[in-house]
Amino acid sequence: MILFPQAKINLGLHVLRCRQDGYHDIDSVFYPVNWRDILEIVPSPDGKCSFFPSGLQIPGQPEQNLVVRAWRIMEQMYHLPPVHLYLHKTIPPGSGLGGGSSDAAGTLVLLNRLFDLGLDTTTLRNIAAGIGSDCAFFVEPAPACVSGRGEVIAPYSLSLPSIVIVVPPVSVFTADAYAAIRPSERDQAVASLLRKPISLWKDLLINDFEEVVGKQLPLIQSIKALLYSKGASYASMSGSGSAVYGIFENDIPDTERLRTESGGLVFVSSCRS
Repeated sequence: MILFPQAKINLGLHVLRCRQDGYHDIDSVFYPVNWRDILEIVPSPDGKCSFFPSGLQIPGQPEQNLVVRAWRIMEQMYHLPPVHLYLHKTIPPGSGLGGGSSDAAGTLVLLNRLFDLGLDTTTLRNIAAGIGSDCAFFVEPAPACVSGRGEVIAPYSLSLPSIVIVVPPVSVFTADAYAAIRPSERDQAVASLLRKPISLWKDLLINDFEEVVGKQLPLIQSIKALLYSKGASYASMSGSGSAVYGIFENDIPDTERLRTESGGLVFVSSCRS
């Protein structure tokens, strides 16, 4: 059984306050894009649970991968038989696009289908929230206001034109980015800012991580400026980085030239979500 876990971008990201549990309360809108990994789960032919990664290199030990963690949780909760897990990575790790979280949520969804567990979306999202702060979103990815530590999800009606994503050849560790940031309350929620024309977002819609990550990685701001020079109506870093995206209401730039000028991977999502 195969699933294609997809990435997301953050439209604005405010880090509001520290929580007693060590996490942070955030305010953001998650928007899914069509950059996808490939996940396949099959009943084990040898009686052992095995994980087979391919594609882009995944940091850390295989047993620490979120796909494996998701499997172990479901195995313990529902006494599942062993499986083989195949994950082909195309979404770059450490990019702020949520690929690992999406893979974990996809594992829950596939196991639910494969073994006819009958779990509803709410149950799957509750399980996903225990794996990672933004995993719950990817159980049924659609534009959404995201709050709490990332597990509180409210549908948000929004359709964007073409999105061009540039991922530089550097990764950002989310824990390090949070350690460097200073939370602050905001007068306006991200959702209200998004109701304004895209042409005004440049001066209103902020990702709080851009300042702290940009100081460490000046390439982030260079790519953002490059996207604006190519005609983007709005450009921003996604999540805690390192991916930078531009929203293009008219023609998109030549991707090969953009790849050469930015030095990064380039992906275009032209399908409205």
